[in-house]
Amino acid sequence: MELLRIGVVGCGAIGREHINRITNRLAGGKVVAVSDLYVEGAHQVGDPLGATVYINSADLVNDPDVDAIICTTPAFAHKETVIQALEAGKPIFCEKPLTTTAEDSLELAEIEMELGKKLIQVGFMRRFDESYTQVKDLLDSGEFGAPLYLRCSHWFPEVDDGFTTEMAVYDAAIHEIDVIHWLLNENYESAQVMFPRQTGNKNPELKDPQIMHIRCKSGVLATIEVFLNCQFGYDINCQIVCEKGVIDLPKPPRPLLRKSGGQTIPLDENWKNHWKRAYDLEIQQWIDAVRAGELTGPNAWDGVIANVTADALVRAQRNEGQIEPIAVGPSMLPPVRNPSIGASHIFPASSRRTPAILHTNTLFCAALTRPSTC
Repeated sequence: MELLRIGVVGCGAIGREHINRITNRLAGGKVVAVSDLYVEGAHQVGDPLGATVYINSADLVNDPDVDAIICTTPAFAHKETVIQALEAGKPIFCEKPLTTTAEDSLELAEIEMELGKKLIQVGFMRRFDESYTQVKDLLDSGEFGAPLYLRCSHWFPEVDDGFTTEMAVYDAAIHEIDVIHWLLNENYESAQVMFPRQTGNKNPELKDPQIMHIRCKSGVLATIEVFLNCQFGYDINCQIVCEKGVIDLPKPPRPLLRKSGGQTIPLDENWKNHWKRAYDLEIQQWIDAVRAGELTGPNAWDGVIANVTADALVRAQRNEGQIEPIAVGPSMLPPVRNPSIGASHIFPASSRRTPAILHTNTLFCAALTRPSTC
């Protein structure tokens, strides 16, 4: 089988990471084109590969020598590139979040449905992390009984001065939003945000830390602690308390260090090292799925669910302590406009872990509020 010819739109940090893994570690794909408004940066990564360099993403998408697209631009630019790929009929892997609003993500999901072919995969890489898949398998086994509540933490050593309160949802907690939904196979019902005493190690535009609560329709309560200037390292935790036991997210293997009269297990300094293996598995799975002709990873509707939940959390940030509704549920299956697509487009037969779905005829008024920044 011929190599999948990939075009990468966005040559920033994560774009370069994906280009590097496709070129040096993964099989079945080749980066043949890159695009970035910062042309010099695009040439820095594209020229050594012999890849065609574009300024305009539309030119890259419509290049007949490009089979599939990876979009790693800033989130506000995702929608334009995804629409270009859909119009060209090409599969696209779009980094999280799918867009910056539920309305925009819903629009993309509806366009894809009209086409009658699954083309969008969203970059929720935690579903591919081996620690999370172990937790998922244990939950699905039934050995621990029903989950009752979760405690998750997303701790980051330091963010830059441009980071805002709402970005704590869309750039950080968005991962927990998706992975909790995937782990529990639960539908969300409401969101609430509380602000404890604030750290002095932050910019004035950011409330940090934040405590986010998401309640599922079954009553399961998930608490997400987001602390973006914790100073001590990059650390991700998840504990699920069930009827018959407790499951803790395993830590990535790290050496035990003994030095100067003490012993430590060091934390990662950044997300790149922490999720390297998960990213590799995610992109390899996408390449294999595109070559096989059927995408199986997180889809457009997973992106919509994450956006609707994130929008509810942003509303909750603006009204500390107030409980905000999250309008998602299995009864909201979108109408099938193309008879050839049906529910199997959204819920592949190979996947039993079906996501909750938004009804595409209703824009959920309160549930679809645009955040002022992302």
